[in-house]
Amino acid sequence: MAEPKEVLGIAFREASANLEQSFVADEEIRNKIEYVSSNIKNRAGVRLLMACLLAKIHQPEVDIRKPYTKIEESDAFSGRTYDERYITSFINEHNLPCNNTTAFFSPALRNLNVTLTKNINLVGRPPQLYQFVLELLDDVYTDKIQAKEMLFEIVRCLVIIKNERQQRIDSLIKGLKTTKDSIPLSSEDIVILLEQHMKLTGTCRLPVLIIAAAYKAAEKNLGEKILPLHSHNTADTQTGVLGDVEITLLNDEKTITCYEMKEKCVNNKDIDRALQKLSSLNKDVDNYIFITTDKIEETTQEYARSLYNTTGGIEFVIVDCKRGFFSDASSRRGKHRK
Repeated sequence: MAEPKEVLGIAFREASANLEQSFVADEEIRNKIEYVSSNIKNRAGVRLLMACLLAKIHQPEVDIRKPYTKIEESDAFSGRTYDERYITSFINEHNLPCNNTTAFFSPALRNLNVTLTKNINLVGRPPQLYQFVLELLDDVYTDKIQAKEMLFEIVRCLVIIKNERQQRIDSLIKGLKTTKDSIPLSSEDIVILLEQHMKLTGTCRLPVLIIAAAYKAAEKNLGEKILPLHSHNTADTQTGVLGDVEITLLNDEKTITCYEMKEKCVNNKDIDRALQKLSSLNKDVDNYIFITTDKIEETTQEYARSLYNTTGGIEFVIVDCKRGFFSDASSRRGKHRK
């Protein structure tokens, strides 16, 4: 039997070569696959399916509905292992529109030890997605469709979605390019555009990219640069970084300013965790700046200010997006120790 990496490689090649032709004849099954593959509200479903399908192709004797070794039956398997070991690298290699983390960490799927029959309630949102996932697993179990056909179809859907998204991005970028006689956006228009984007759902990464882009554009004038960004879904303790964006001086690798973005009210515990990271990672910075989308409590601001003396000169600051964190942050540049 082909190894998992080989199976996925074949699936990608076949899907890419047959984007206009579905691998699934049954219209009902095909529609369910398309729904799960294209659902932007929850990407755990498609990863669960891919991991289970890959396991079934690799080990035909397993029950595709039993991706938990805790079931302790001979036809059970570790869906999480297939997901983390093979699906993650496959998604990253081909830049497919899926989550970076395993489906088995999602609330609806973790800590289970039951067979995923179509009659159980996974208590996940949207409910329709999880119901379709269970029915698709059952379709493979009852031989209504082969695991290989379903995997190929899922990959085909993901490639189509990726291509369509890239075409939209290319079109937007092309529209942003100015001609010789056109007038570029004013500074005010740019700020308004950014504010509109930040009000949309699913844009929690945008503040990080705004800060990074601002420093990238002005690094020569500031004499500062950003250190490489890390995965948005990876804990700081795993990457060895302090926060979302780290700033250093040109020709230096010492972090002098750290930004941490929060989609909630910053409290004293957040500041204490920052202190713990500074201690455990043995890093000494000049500024640790929290940016929040929520209100700022005065007691928390006072606590942050009180740490300047006790930490020997590290300035903890909390600002919000509405007040304009660029101007607030830039006012502290003169404090950096050269």
